[in-house]
Amino acid sequence: MKKKGFIFDLDGVIVDTAKYHFLAWQRLAKGLDIDFTEEENEQLKGVSRVRSLEKILAWGNKTISQDLFNELMGKKNEEYLSFIAEMDTNEILPDVPRVLNILKENNQPISLGSASKNARTILERVNLISSFDAIVDGNDVSKAKPDPEVFLIAAKEINIKPEDCIVFEDSVAGVTAANTANMISIGIGSKDVLGHANYVFNDFTEISDDFIKSLIEN
Repeated sequence: MKKKGFIFDLDGVIVDTAKYHFLAWQRLAKGLDIDFTEEENEQLKGVSRVRSLEKILAWGNKTISQDLFNELMGKKNEEYLSFIAEMDTNEILPDVPRVLNILKENNQPISLGSASKNARTILERVNLISSFDAIVDGNDVSKAKPDPEVFLIAAKEINIKPEDCIVFEDSVAGVTAANTANMISIGIGSKDVLGHANYVFNDFTEISDDFIKSLIEN
């Protein structure tokens, strides 16, 4: 059996934590008298916490001190952590365990490549941490997607060449990062948004066992 590397983003791919990010950012924005919509939240997918706050401030045409900036980032993360502390296996998106099991049964290395600095906590909460041979998250990288750094490190951690890696992503920035790294990109979401991916599925229920096996063999 050939060895490929399978790299998964976390938010919006394995679990849907975007809703918790939205609630935490929305409360922060409200405190600054800034309107923050779900459409704007979509633009923060795959974006670091620092860059996300910068974008929200720009949308509200607000300027704040560095001290307040740092304080708000901390508050946002505390609020987000209070949400994810309540997570359990019910938060796993449909058919993700099936796909992970197929890869495990076929002895394929699996890595996480996420911007989230809370990735390990989330994987522990949903009881999936043992499914991953390597975890690369926001604590391990200096450059945010669309820079390919997180995926290149993830590939190195499982000792697979980038061109032999397959990435599952739900964000424009993440798909761009995978493509830049010369990896096969699989978009999870809308074709209208992720049309630059090699393949796009609405969710994992559309991904057949045979498709996963074809990725391994080709």
